[in-house]
Amino acid sequence: MREATEDDPPSEHDPAGGDPRRDHDPAGDGAVRTGDGPEPARLTGVEWFWAAVAVTLTVGGVLVVLNQIFFWNPGGFTLLLNAFLYVVLACFLSQVFILVRARRSDERSRFSVPWYDAVLAAVCVVTNLYFAVHAERISLEGWDYAAPPVAVVGSFVLWLLVLEALRRTAGLVVTVIAGAFSLYPLIAERMPIGFLQGVPFPIERAATVHALGPDSILGLPLQTAGAILIGFLVFGVVLQRTGGAEFFIDLARSVFGHARGGSAKVAVTSSASMGMMSGSAVSNVLTTGPMTIPAMKRAGYPGRYAAGIEATAATGGSITPPIMGTAAFLMVSFLGIPYSEVALAAAAPALLYYVGVFTQVDAYAARAGLRGEPRSVLPKALATLRTGWPYLFALGALIFLLVWRNDEAQAPFIAAAALLAIGLLRPRNRLGVRGLLAVVVDSGRSIAEIVGIIAGVGLIVGALSMSGASLSLARELVAAVGDNVLLILVAGAITCFVLGMGMTVSAVYVFLAIVMAPALVELGVNPVAAHLFVIYWAAASYITPPVALAAFAAAGIARTSPMATAVTAMRLGAAKYVVPFCFALNPALVAQDDVGSVLQAVGLAIVGVFAMGAAFEGYAPLVEVRMPGWTRVVALAAGAALLLPETVSSLTGLLAVVALFGGIRVVRGREPRVDGGVPAAQAAGEPEPYEPAGSAPDVRRDGDPEVRT
Repeated sequence: MREATEDDPPSEHDPAGGDPRRDHDPAGDGAVRTGDGPEPARLTGVEWFWAAVAVTLTVGGVLVVLNQIFFWNPGGFTLLLNAFLYVVLACFLSQVFILVRARRSDERSRFSVPWYDAVLAAVCVVTNLYFAVHAERISLEGWDYAAPPVAVVGSFVLWLLVLEALRRTAGLVVTVIAGAFSLYPLIAERMPIGFLQGVPFPIERAATVHALGPDSILGLPLQTAGAILIGFLVFGVVLQRTGGAEFFIDLARSVFGHARGGSAKVAVTSSASMGMMSGSAVSNVLTTGPMTIPAMKRAGYPGRYAAGIEATAATGGSITPPIMGTAAFLMVSFLGIPYSEVALAAAAPALLYYVGVFTQVDAYAARAGLRGEPRSVLPKALATLRTGWPYLFALGALIFLLVWRNDEAQAPFIAAAALLAIGLLRPRNRLGVRGLLAVVVDSGRSIAEIVGIIAGVGLIVGALSMSGASLSLARELVAAVGDNVLLILVAGAITCFVLGMGMTVSAVYVFLAIVMAPALVELGVNPVAAHLFVIYWAAASYITPPVALAAFAAAGIARTSPMATAVTAMRLGAAKYVVPFCFALNPALVAQDDVGSVLQAVGLAIVGVFAMGAAFEGYAPLVEVRMPGWTRVVALAAGAALLLPETVSSLTGLLAVVALFGGIRVVRGREPRVDGGVPAAQAAGEPEPYEPAGSAPDVRRDGDPEVRT
């Protein structure tokens, strides 16, 4: 059997090309998952039992969440906050041991649960239900500082269970970091560096504070997960299971499929649409990539470029409203502001990100002469909207509830219920019993993984809180850099990226929201901009080597080099590295100013990102001119100047961009346009060259396209 090559399409049974990162990422954190979808027909008797246990725990846990956020209170019964969180842990942390393998090398079906995992799951349920039953006594009697012996033992058990769940869901690196931080209070007074010294705790006290106190495992991250995240995870699963990905791809094809480089624009649009509804980068790649990447390769894009486009577009979902990713909801809790304000602040940076991606995609297509599909083979926009209106209705309902009602807890459940209700009335969207069970199982796994990650991250928060080190760390950062905001921004970006290589985005965000964001705010950076800066740079690891999970997942589908894909994705997503510095220095870019200033800043930034994207590809799409080498350097500098908050630099950059593109246009003339299914050779009045089936038109071996004229 011959070896698979880059040009081979993904097979039906191996859409990811055998890449180990193909497992989905429901949390949007970039953590590598394991396991496939449910296969009810192949389950044995014991596996049916564990499937039933998982379904029961998920349904029970979601009902408890619904009762808590919709205030059903049957019989006047209401759970205390800590009791509610213990029930969430009992229902979902236990599922980590049922659904996630102890080792990735374990060869077992999804519901084949080894005896040791069964024991861990049972102990997890019993321990958390014990704490839930005694929740009132824990609060009133201060068990976190004076617990009875049984509660002390239970605290150690929960501490260890959380670390093991974190290892399975987020990997060994983040577990070692969280474990080390959780032990930090034991040696806080003996730390050699002054600002790292803190209040010491004996190990028994540390265990009870971690397990029973309000600032560690049960802290702000888990409170956010219970109140907000679970609903959005359920909504994302319902959207995918009812065919949302296919709708967004068809809609994008109907609008952009005929245009120059249409397949790539379809990939960007559909992945952005799906990503902003799910907030997950890797699962977005694995949902839309098997459809978009082969289409781009057939259109003439090299494998590395097609995979890079998909990875870059999918990664934008974690920073694009209305849903974004896990860290955005944690940001709501840390700042104490409505989610609608966070979504509004993130809108302009997300727009700039996709302007940069679109500019480069279009410029590449123009240089390579990559035409779109004939309109005759594309879906019609109106027909697509007629069949897919439930998805737009659900999106509209979600946005309405988030923006006008400021109800981020109830909004996703209402939108998911609306989508399911419409599906019951429309055969096209109807799930059936097996589909509904799949929604429950997938939701349970998604929630279990995020709860495992969030509970583990809570240990870091709790350790810094109980020792008092969080305040001293921020204070020392400010003292070290003086009033140099740019220096601490650069240091913060490097820290985010380094931590992002081994930790999930939410873990990085929680850590730096405690340590670095307060220092940025103290130096005068807008609080919303400071926290978004951390999120952007933490999420940069999705497409940045050496980790680049989204890029590697896309490379597996395209059967191309993972590292070459990551480098290409970095260039396509260049705005992600630049824009955070700009909105940290100019809060108008995150809607933290008057309307006039916001519109002016965003307008100039769009021109700047366009100029930088054109410089990266050596072609300016709107004016249809190729750019010689020196002009690309000028365009980069002018584009960067447009992103700065100073009026003089912005005006200078704007004049430079206009003069540069206008001058090139006058001197070199307009390039023949490739659009609407017309190749460049035909546009120039030349016969279309013969191209063997499956070949990439005028694409050199190194992937740099030849310009057709």
